[in-house]
Amino acid sequence: MRISAMFDRLKGKRPALVAYLTAGDPSPGRTPALVAALERGGADLIELGVPFSDPVADGPVIQAASERALEAGTTLVKVLEIAGEIRRNSQIPLLLFTYLNPVLKYGVSALARDAVNAGIDGVLLTDLTVEEAGETADLLRKAPLDTVFLAAPTSPPRRLEMLAKRSSGFVYLVSRMGVTGERQSLSDSLAPLVSGMRRVTSLPLVAGFGISTPAQAALVGRMADGVAVGSAIVRLIEQNQNSPGLENKLESFARGLSSALHGVNA
Repeated sequence: MRISAMFDRLKGKRPALVAYLTAGDPSPGRTPALVAALERGGADLIELGVPFSDPVADGPVIQAASERALEAGTTLVKVLEIAGEIRRNSQIPLLLFTYLNPVLKYGVSALARDAVNAGIDGVLLTDLTVEEAGETADLLRKAPLDTVFLAAPTSPPRRLEMLAKRSSGFVYLVSRMGVTGERQSLSDSLAPLVSGMRRVTSLPLVAGFGISTPAQAALVGRMADGVAVGSAIVRLIEQNQNSPGLENKLESFARGLSSALHGVNA
């Protein structure tokens, strides 16, 4: 699997840079070029966000991106088409980042099949709890797709054990509670979450929610195997959506984050 192979390649060298963007923002046709720019800048894995009309876990920046993508006609079918186009030109790991509702409407088995055919490597269902994952996670894993779950600072040890059992590819650590978005400082709750998760799994740990600067990325990279950046990327897209220089700005931003991680011994 591409996700595991990427983490194996980077192990002991540096943390991975995981970049999130909302598929279809500002338009479905532009997303593959934006992904290519992030990859040129040093992104190691791309999280493709599926736009949704009620994104309860997202802050205002990603909510606005969802609205723009939906207005541009981006559906789950379209996101899979975008993934297929990306895959024709790149072997970068792709993680589908979505709420459960669009998946249930599409059909879990159908999505699993079509996602694999499109070149998707894994799925993170933001509002599917590990306790309720059961059959959905099993169908995705059989496809085969990695199933990534969110571990929060408030998760008790028993829950971390369940997350470890259900997860493949990596575990996504929520660095603080609340919705997605940039933060001036990072939560002190990340270090205990990392150590708690390390006790129950050997899977790579990726930390996200609130990381927006190279300095923050380096700080988190000293603890985790990967650093996820989302809102800062989506904000850059929003601010430059009508500019022909957007791709260059994205590449430059990713390069700054990647350079910071190259200075960290994973």
